[in-house]
Amino acid sequence: MVTLALYNLKGGVGKTAATINLAYLAAKEGY
Repeated sequence: MVTLALYNLKGGVGKTAATINLAYLAAKEGY
């Protein structure tokens, strides 16, 4: 199992967009 963590010290810096893109790429790669 692979665990990724994202953190930002400020709000509004694209965490949701980054998470959606990572989820898409993980699904595409078969995770």
